[in-house]
Amino acid sequence: MKLLPILTTHDGSSARSNLTCKYKCGDACFHDAPNTSKGEYFGDIVKTAMSRRGVLRGGAMAVVAVGAGGLLAACGTEDDAAATDGTSSNGSTPSTPPVDGVDFTAVAPNTEDAVVIPEGYEQGVVIRWGDPVLEGAPEFDFDNQTAAAQAMQFGYNNDFAGLLPIEGTPNAYLLVVSHEYTTEPNLFKGYDEENPTREQFDIALAAHGLSILQVNGENGSGALTPAFSQYNRRLTATSEFLVTGPAAGSDFLKTGADPTGTKVLGTLNNCSGGLTPWGTVLSGEENFNQYFGNAESVTEPAAAERLARYGLEGAASDRKWEQFDPRFDLAQEPNEANRFGYIVEIDPWDPNSTPVKHSAMGRFKHEAATIYVTDDGTVVAYSGDDERFDYMYKFVSSRKMMPGNGQAAMRENMTILDAGTLYVAVLTGDSPDAIDGTGTLPPSGKFSGKGEWIPLLRTNNDGNAESLVDGMSAEEVAVFTRQAGDKVGATKMDRPEDFEPNPVTGKVYVALTNNKNRGVDDYASVDEANPRVQNKNGQVLELEDDHAGTEFVWNLLIVAGDPEAADTYFGGFDKTQVSPISCPDNLAFDSKGNLWISTDGNALDSNDGLFAVVLDGERRGETRQFLTVPAGAETCGPIIQDERVIVAVQHPGESDDASADNPASHWPDGGDSQPRPSMVAVWKV
Repeated sequence: MKLLPILTTHDGSSARSNLTCKYKCGDACFHDAPNTSKGEYFGDIVKTAMSRRGVLRGGAMAVVAVGAGGLLAACGTEDDAAATDGTSSNGSTPSTPPVDGVDFTAVAPNTEDAVVIPEGYEQGVVIRWGDPVLEGAPEFDFDNQTAAAQAMQFGYNNDFAGLLPIEGTPNAYLLVVSHEYTTEPNLFKGYDEENPTREQFDIALAAHGLSILQVNGENGSGALTPAFSQYNRRLTATSEFLVTGPAAGSDFLKTGADPTGTKVLGTLNNCSGGLTPWGTVLSGEENFNQYFGNAESVTEPAAAERLARYGLEGAASDRKWEQFDPRFDLAQEPNEANRFGYIVEIDPWDPNSTPVKHSAMGRFKHEAATIYVTDDGTVVAYSGDDERFDYMYKFVSSRKMMPGNGQAAMRENMTILDAGTLYVAVLTGDSPDAIDGTGTLPPSGKFSGKGEWIPLLRTNNDGNAESLVDGMSAEEVAVFTRQAGDKVGATKMDRPEDFEPNPVTGKVYVALTNNKNRGVDDYASVDEANPRVQNKNGQVLELEDDHAGTEFVWNLLIVAGDPEAADTYFGGFDKTQVSPISCPDNLAFDSKGNLWISTDGNALDSNDGLFAVVLDGERRGETRQFLTVPAGAETCGPIIQDERVIVAVQHPGESDDASADNPASHWPDGGDSQPRPSMVAVWKV
């Protein structure tokens, strides 16, 4: 067993490069946080009300949970238990055998230009940026890219990944992958940021969106091979989407090109997502603000305030897309930005279907949407708003899920997310007086508390909607959901990213990535759910939620960082026996109920990676690193199955001194090749 070196020397900041920040999120962390609301009065009311009601008791109240891990099983099996010698991740001997599914040799932190996996496992690239998705697509040629070719090829910077079995075809699946953003200096040699070309603009449009393709497995191996099929499809930033829910037809969504306010060209910055039990795919539009220029030209006070709350500001955008299409110029089309920031639903089984944007679920920087179905068929969708000091949301359907997987059931179920109630979370701590910003545990030995879901918007089955926020119309809540959360005093969180319900226990987990401004200057101070000043490593929140109800109890499962640091916590587990973890981002589960975490921006001087965490028993909180991705890359889209683990390797080699003319990585093809974001499968030998 390899010993894990505990990293103790680092600068304490995220490893994400300035180049990544610029093109991935529009330098969100280098700007003032858009949330300037006070939001205190309602929090006080909620604390009083909750103290009267007491603690929510009881466990899971549902029987079906589907998300990024909804179809997933364990990486290890009972037959594999002898694969390790029983030692822990730092070489000491625990009192019990390794937990099933987490019984692999932990990978040591490293900075290699490779995907590093445990001993006894193999890996293979499934598909790379530029590989054909549609029949007739040309082979990838980095130096001779065209928009027409890219629209038929696998897009750039893969993030969410979902794997759907094809019924009646053994060992065949649909792989659905989102393409979050483009990094133009790494796409094009000689790229001039001040003077991009029309062809570069068109290529970038085509590199966004989603890819849907068939992949076939191999007997006796976890490898997956792409195949052309009737299902293969590319959605891009120019594909047509239909708006549904309270915002459909709103004056806030009408533009010169679409006076109906119902048809949107494209989807942008698609980050994580989720799978539905009715066979569709959900995708969250996240940092859409960065694609629009000339926000400063909008001077009408209310409109300018709304743009600023979503991070739309300044003159020219970094990509300069407004030079080529007026819809990206807010001076010409001030409503176009209001048409992004939704949960998108795609029917992957019908390549001719029109995807929808569900406005009943609210508009913000959706990291994902993951589904939990209660025992009476009520559908609950959880989503985080990935911004410093923004909020956690859930949507509870009023319609019940129709059983079956036929087209009729799917069409009916695709309307479920158009009717129901949208909520935002308010959290209170059990030991607020013990939180001093250092990360020191309260006397109880854990960070814990209660919470309430505050209703914002109710959409009826007939499509009529009712605002539940004083001073805002239903359309305003649907389109300007952040302001609605401000008004009701929602709890400001440290970048709430992926939500995932555990398919075994029903508990819900939230990745809170980091927040360097927590407790700094005039920003919000620490609280029990966000207990550290200048939080650079993030934490993972565990909820016991009354899924269709309005109350929950919570605790922090992990307070991430260097295990030797006093401000870290691993569910009460011995910190000398865990892998260092920093900046949790995406979450998934195996069939045994173990949590898997991928990271983004590791602040511990090591590459990002994928980690497995034990949730129950005396080893609760034990954290082992399963793999690391190449230098400069981010780990995305984990899928955990019996047969394989799949990850999306995003932005390999992305560093401040790198470009297409001077690549910092040659993964995955080696030699002097350009780095290519790719999907990778890992399986046990």
